[in-house]
Amino acid sequence: MDSVKPRRHRPALFAVTLAVSVPLVVLTAWPQAFGAQTAPVVAQVIAFRGPLAIALLTIALVTSIIAVIRRRWSVSAALAIAVAAAAVINGGVVLARAGGAESTGGELTVVAWNTQGGAAAPSAIARLVQETGAEIVSLPETDADAAAEAVRMLAERGVHMSTDTTYGGTGYSPIPTSILIAGELGEYRVDASAGSTPGLPSAVWRPVSGEGPTIVAAHPMPPLPGSLNQWREGLRWVADRCDAPNVIVAGDLNATVDHLSGTGRGPALVGACADAASEVGAASTGTWPARFPAWLASPIDHVLVGPAWSVRGFDVVTSFDDAGSDHRPVVAELERR
Repeated sequence: MDSVKPRRHRPALFAVTLAVSVPLVVLTAWPQAFGAQTAPVVAQVIAFRGPLAIALLTIALVTSIIAVIRRRWSVSAALAIAVAAAAVINGGVVLARAGGAESTGGELTVVAWNTQGGAAAPSAIARLVQETGAEIVSLPETDADAAAEAVRMLAERGVHMSTDTTYGGTGYSPIPTSILIAGELGEYRVDASAGSTPGLPSAVWRPVSGEGPTIVAAHPMPPLPGSLNQWREGLRWVADRCDAPNVIVAGDLNATVDHLSGTGRGPALVGACADAASEVGAASTGTWPARFPAWLASPIDHVLVGPAWSVRGFDVVTSFDDAGSDHRPVVAELERR
């Protein structure tokens, strides 16, 4: 009876498989290394790092079991190691972006809340403003009537705010973006020359007196297969609006900090702006969809600030998960430098 010869090619096959897997690991864990964070498929997958880490860890476990059962160590073991490495890196990124310090308060409170086409009632908007003490409220997918009703309710409670609504570059959008601005900040007017994100409306408001922050309420298109170019153009529009120290951007950017990577100048994340959540270690808390636990959801709603502002706190509000919207509000506490 002939003896079974050892398969001496297995170590080489293991090494080759592991080497070939390295670019895939990097692409899955840190697509910025290839500039692929806004590429098709990658953009959608990287938006959910928490679920991605869990899925990769599960795949690594299954692959390891298959390797043991079938005794095919060369390929299966190499793939298991590579996938597990990608899972660990994704999990590490999530943890590194979490665990921020408690808010110390600030002189200006900024809120952003996508109300899902009015699914969240004006009464919920008014309650959010009162509970947070917000002076600036960006409301993607909120029409003029809903915003005006929220302002009326607030006025009855002694909170005075003005409101305006943008319908985008065409002057009409079935999904408008509204803004509320506290009366003590003075009069603001929309800067028509600033344009809008394509597909969904965004706008820039500037103080009539020339004093006070420039406010941008932003809502780029989501990165769906048919709207990727508009989404990327929208992110560039947001970055271009982050062009002054005193600017504040708030809204549903349909992008995580991974997607925004590469749009900044120097150390800034987006244009000249910093991400408020990242500044205080809260960039892993998910805002969409609200039906997911915050640690599984995608953090796509943001407040961005120019260098004239420091961030004293950032919070994703989970107490409005039953208010009707599929987004959670975000609240940033800012202090002028």
